Amino acid sequence: MQDRRSNRAGKSLGGRTLAYLLMVVVTALWGAPILWMLVTSVKPESEIYAYPPAWIPDHPTLEAYAALFQRFPMLTWFRNSAVVGILTTLLTLAVDALAAYPLARMQFPGRRIIMGVIFATFLLPYELLFVPLFLGLNSYGLVDSIFSLTVPASANAFGVFLLTQFFQAVPRELEDAAIMDGCGRFGFFWRILLPLTKPGLATVAIFTFVASWNNFFWPLIATNSDETRTLPVGLATLVGGAGMSMKQSVLMASAVVATLPTALFFLALQRHFVRGIAATGIKG
Repeated sequence: MQDRRSNRAGKSLGGRTLAYLLMVVVTALWGAPILWMLVTSVKPESEIYAYPPAWIPDHPTLEAYAALFQRFPMLTWFRNSAVVGILTTLLTLAVDALAAYPLARMQFPGRRIIMGVIFATFLLPYELLFVPLFLGLNSYGLVDSIFSLTVPASANAFGVFLLTQFFQAVPRELEDAAIMDGCGRFGFFWRILLPLTKPGLATVAIFTFVASWNNFFWPLIATNSDETRTLPVGLATLVGGAGMSMKQSVLMASAVVATLPTALFFLALQRHFVRGIAATGIKG
């Protein structure tokens, strides 16, 4: 009996060790390009083309970042991306949560049809909506504004679907008790349901913010000036205008500036995100 337990413990330890080694290898493969990007952004131009390449620069410098912010309106592009990302995330959470609540907690005629129509939008390519969306906004003079970048993206079927699953997991007895105590449906939604489903809200927030921050095609169509351009569009015009004359260190510095906010946002909500993914996996 003791030998069997020892064998099981040995197999379990060996399995965990193999899993940890695999995670270390995957992390190294995933993180190496990011680390090289950071290192290259603080290298002098002469060290970038040195052979063999070095991971640690001999004379680290921030000249690339200084040149980036002095020569181009990076602060404006960064501000626009931050404003658009935050507003889009807040609007998406509000709209998706209010849409998911009746679909998850109420029974009414046509409920399944409405859910089917919402989820069917998964099949529509987002690019298919660009022309009618642009024509509609242009007719009201709303193109080239923060409004045109935030409101059209303030709801998505993915968020409604995910929050519907989380809302359905909350026990019905809890809602009945809250309503009997005079809380009301909106009171239950605001005071009880949303706090209990923070992992789901964090998951939707992360996906929405990252998608908004990295969005390129729609901001490219909807903006015409540096005052409203977001960071991805600004960087595209930067690279396209400078061409081959752009220094590699400046290019890497621009990539770091574009990547850092999404990484920090994910790290800030990582705990809730992991809980949300785990809960979704268990429910599925």
